[in-house]
Amino acid sequence: MPRTRTALAAALTAAVALPAAWTILAERDARPPAPVGVTHDAPPPVPPAATAPEEAPVTPAITAAPVAPAAPARERFESGLQPMSELAAPPPPLAFAPAPARPPAGTNAARSRSLGVAESRLAQPARPEPAPAPEPIGRDRFANGPENAFRAVRAAPVSTFSIDVDTASYGVVRAALARNVLPPKAAVRTEELINYFPYAYEGPASAAEPFRVTTALFPSPWAEGRQLLHVGIKGYAVQPAERPKANLVFLVDTSGSMSPPNRLPLVKQALAMLLTRLDARDRIAIVAYAGQAGTVLEPTPASERARILAAIEGLTAGGSTAGGEGIRQAYALAQANFDPQAVNRVMLATDGDFNVGITDQEELKGFVERERQKGIFLSVLGFGMGNLNDALMQALAQNGNGAAAHIDTANEARKVLVEEATATLIPIAKDVKIQVEFNPAAVAEYRLIGYETRLLDREDFANDTVDAGEVGSGQTVTALYEIVPAGGPRLLGDLRYGERPGQAAQEATQEAAREIAHVAIRYKRPDSDTSALLDTVVDRTRAAARLEDAPQEARFAAAVAGFGEILRGGRHTGRFTLDDVLRLALSARGEDPYGYRSEFLQLVRAAKTAQALSPQPR
Repeated sequence: MPRTRTALAAALTAAVALPAAWTILAERDARPPAPVGVTHDAPPPVPPAATAPEEAPVTPAITAAPVAPAAPARERFESGLQPMSELAAPPPPLAFAPAPARPPAGTNAARSRSLGVAESRLAQPARPEPAPAPEPIGRDRFANGPENAFRAVRAAPVSTFSIDVDTASYGVVRAALARNVLPPKAAVRTEELINYFPYAYEGPASAAEPFRVTTALFPSPWAEGRQLLHVGIKGYAVQPAERPKANLVFLVDTSGSMSPPNRLPLVKQALAMLLTRLDARDRIAIVAYAGQAGTVLEPTPASERARILAAIEGLTAGGSTAGGEGIRQAYALAQANFDPQAVNRVMLATDGDFNVGITDQEELKGFVERERQKGIFLSVLGFGMGNLNDALMQALAQNGNGAAAHIDTANEARKVLVEEATATLIPIAKDVKIQVEFNPAAVAEYRLIGYETRLLDREDFANDTVDAGEVGSGQTVTALYEIVPAGGPRLLGDLRYGERPGQAAQEATQEAAREIAHVAIRYKRPDSDTSALLDTVVDRTRAAARLEDAPQEARFAAAVAGFGEILRGGRHTGRFTLDDVLRLALSARGEDPYGYRSEFLQLVRAAKTAQALSPQPR
């Protein structure tokens, strides 16, 4: 009898445990099976959902042969096509730990399994991908000069500078603020921030008049008693049917420093975007340079898109930076295919880090200047931060009769090379200079806001051998002067032996006293070496009495100028704050079809919380 009772108790215990065992086995079969030969050292604990009694746990075997999957998700998993959302989802509660996933074909574990070696001896936890090395900090080199100071009209009534349509500084400022860091003061060229935006100035009626000048005079937003003189220039917009064909050579830096995603990969995107704006009339060639330079694509009609895109896609980064040799080869290719009826231009895409071959900046500038005289212009597109040689890029672009832009996003590439393609590629005037003469009877002091790297001597204005800036089709150019009217709160004071302002005012005629300043512009046609002159007079009787009465475009330009001046230290803007910039810009935002002005507002907000210095990598 004792044996009978013992057997009966065992049978009852088994009957109670059997449903739990079936439950666990069913859950096991519902998930991807364990690979053959995998043996766990110990079974994992049964979760609370299991119904097996604690005194009689059931341990299912886990060395069974694989079961063919029935669920579609399993099929996608095995074929590598399972959506990321499914792969990322947490697994359902299981009675034991899930088996390791099948290793990709070609791995050591897969090859070992095919040879019959137990995977448990080879399979190791996946090592995380090493984080990319941080970009270098503090190695950027920028071109700038000390902020322009106020000048007494009595001592220096004439201000002369080269026009500037570069926008590289704006891209650098945006890239810095995107990292929650204030840009270096040397990186902020206020005129490039102002000229980043298109302005709705009235344009010339025909190509016979390449420019139209508008002026405005209104109270300074940051200094009571001072005024801002706004000079806006609108270039003639060449119609698509009128535009000349383009003979372009893309010169692409493929050195090792161009490997990060915001460099060479973005260059490829940018060049592909530009290709959409060209047609069968245009020809494209590609030269790449790293330790050495070479031709990647001979001049090819832009209509052969597949061939050009394949050449672009094949560019890879690695090696040192033989930029000087790359420039030489690109110009040689442009010269060999020179077309006097076309726009002949080299477009350099680089971070500017030249360290092999010709590296001397003055030598490179001289070479580019000589090629410019042959009719081949140079534009420079800068990429990346941390190792950016902005100073060299500015020098090359200025001497190559081209513009410099900094491309930090795909949207910026689209702006420069798609939305503003005609302005980027087609010049309507070269060697454009501005000279403003202030009337001492009306103005006591003035300062030019920005353009520190574009200042010219007074005698350079009429000297046609002196190089200056280029203006593209439909481009706008803006300059701002801050002035102290005669009798206003001057900063410089009187000289002991100098002429008193009152004397000149008494001697001036009533007609002359109405004039604030005389604005003159000298320019050359792209195919001419002789300059022509445009001029206009600023009438003080047309000045706005209040800031809010000033033209909308002039007020927005003033807001951007205030932002740039604050980033440079706010030496002349007093108590004008970033909040004041926001209020002024919001009131003058106007139409904003591409969102550039809305983005500017976000940059101003970002500057309010940005760090002064970039944190050093650990």
